[in-house]
Amino acid sequence: MTKADMSKQPSEVASMFDGVAAHYDVTNDILSAGNAVLWRIATVKALSAKRGEKILDIAAGTGTSSAAIAKTGAEVTALDFSAGMVEVGRKRQPHIEFVVGDAEDLPFGDDTFDAVTISFGLRNVNRPRTALAEMYRVLKPGGRLVICEFSTPTLAGVKLGYQAYLRHILPGIAKVTSSNGPAYSYLAESIEKWPDQQVLSTWIRGAGFTRVAHRNLTGGIVALHRGHKPATTSRRPGSAPA
Repeated sequence: MTKADMSKQPSEVASMFDGVAAHYDVTNDILSAGNAVLWRIATVKALSAKRGEKILDIAAGTGTSSAAIAKTGAEVTALDFSAGMVEVGRKRQPHIEFVVGDAEDLPFGDDTFDAVTISFGLRNVNRPRTALAEMYRVLKPGGRLVICEFSTPTLAGVKLGYQAYLRHILPGIAKVTSSNGPAYSYLAESIEKWPDQQVLSTWIRGAGFTRVAHRNLTGGIVALHRGHKPATTSRRPGSAPA
C-alpha cells in the first residue's frame, strides 16, 4: 500500500509499520532534521503527567514517547496496532506495559486513564473520529487529551517548501535510511491529505471534549492539540462517523 486515500485498511497499515519497526526511530530523527525530539518534549510538557497517574500512549510505536512520559513517574500503557512495533518496544522499554490494540476499539474500560495522548498516529487511523470517541470513553472525568500530529503550515512560503520536501526529498532519504521506502511514500501522502488545525479541533469538540485548543510547532508543520473530558458529564458521546 503506497497511496494514502484516507480509506486505510488496519491490517495493511499495521503490516506497513511492522516492516519499518527496526529502524523507525532512527529514520524519523533523520527525516525530521532532529525536530522529532523537540516535538516529543513539547508533547510531554503539554501532557503534564504527574507521578502515579495512569497515561495511555496510543500509536506508541517502539515506546520512545512512552519512555519520556514514564520519566515523570506516571504509569504508562503503550498501545500500538503493529505487532512488530510492540515487539521492538518491549525489548527496548521492558519497564513499560505494551498492548497490541486498535485505536478505534480500545481494549480498556470506561473512565480508566487520567490522560490519553497520540503522536503522529491519528492520521493513520481508518476512522479518526471514532478513535477520538474511544479516547473520550477511556478517560476519567476531568481527564486530558493531547494530540501531536502533522498539520498545515501557516506561512505560504513554508507550505510550498514543505510540500516539495514531502513529494521529492523525503522519499529519497527514506529509500536510503529505511528498510521500506514505499512505506514512507505512503506516510508523506497521508500528511498532505490530513485535515488542517481547525478541522481537527472541530472533530475533537465533536467527540465531547471541552477547552479545546491547539498550538503550532515548527511553523504549523506540526500542531499540538489539547482537550479535556468534562469533570461531570450529562451525556456520553457515541462513536462519531469518520
